[in-house]
Amino acid sequence: MLEGARYGTLTLRAASSRGDSARYRGEPRGDALLAVRFGIGDSALVLVAVASGQPAAPGVHRVARELCEWIAEAVGRNRARLTEDIHTANRGALSSGLHRLTDRAYGRLRADATVRGLTPADHTASVRCLLLPAHPACRTRVFFGVGDGGLFRLRDGVWQDLEPDGGERDTVGGPVLGYGGGRPPAQQPPHPPNPPYAQADPSSAAPIDPDTDTDTALDTDTAPAHGPFRFRASVARPGDTLLLCSAGLAEPLRGEAALADRLAERWDTAEAPGLAAFLADAQTGVKGYADDRTAAAVWEA
Repeated sequence: MLEGARYGTLTLRAASSRGDSARYRGEPRGDALLAVRFGIGDSALVLVAVASGQPAAPGVHRVARELCEWIAEAVGRNRARLTEDIHTANRGALSSGLHRLTDRAYGRLRADATVRGLTPADHTASVRCLLLPAHPACRTRVFFGVGDGGLFRLRDGVWQDLEPDGGERDTVGGPVLGYGGGRPPAQQPPHPPNPPYAQADPSSAAPIDPDTDTDTALDTDTAPAHGPFRFRASVARPGDTLLLCSAGLAEPLRGEAALADRLAERWDTAEAPGLAAFLADAQTGVKGYADDRTAAAVWEA
C-alpha cells in the first residue's frame, strides 16, 4: 500500500508491505496503514495511523485496520478542536484528549472480542499516529499511540530515536542504536467537541519549544499487552525528516547500522523521493528481520 501528499511545508510518503514470514505462510499483511485529510486548505489536518496486530492471532489484519479506522473517526469528529489545540500549542489538552480518544478505540476492541468469544489479549494491536497540520506557519507535529514501533527523526544526517522507554521523559532523543553509538536515553468549533476528545484545564497550555520537545508516557489500562499511552509534541525544522513506523522497520533500524546508514543517505535530501523509490527503500532487506513493514515519513521544506 502506498500513500503520498504535499501540504504546506510538508511532504508525506507512506508504504506498508507484507513481510517475508507472512509470504512464506501465505498469510495476509498484518500491518494496517491509513492516511486521511480532514478539512481543506490551510485549516486541514492530516492523520497518519499505523497499526500492527498480534502475530498469529485470528483476523489480525482486520483488527489492525479497524483500530486505525476507529481512531480516524474520532479525530474527524473533533478535527476543529484538535486543529485549534495544535495551532495554539495546547499540549495539555492534546495529551489528555488523545489519550481518552485512544482509550475509547481500545474499549471497542475489547467489546468486539467479547462478542466474538475471543481473548482480549489476542484481539488487539499496537497503534501509532501522527497529526500534521497543513497550515505552512504551523510546524507542530503530534505523535500518539500505544505499543511497539518507532518514532525517529533524521536531522543533519543523523537519526534520532524520539521515543523513550515507558515512563521515561527524555526531551531530546539520542542516536539510533548502531548508528550514533550507545542506547538512546531512555479555530473554535461551533459546538462543544464530541466525545472522546476532552477539554483539559486551560492552564495546562504551554508553548512548544522547537529545541526542547516534550514527551509523556502515561500509565493506563488501555491495552495491558502493549504498554502505556505515549504522546509527543515537537516542532519541525526545515530539512528534518520525521519517520513513524511499525516494529517491522523500527527493530532493524535500531539494531542494524547498515540499514540506518543506507536510509539516512537516501532520505537526507531536500526533496522527498517518489512513491516507488520510497517503497523500495522501506523494503530494504536485513537478514533476520522478516516481519511486515509499515513506514510513514514526513519531509520538511
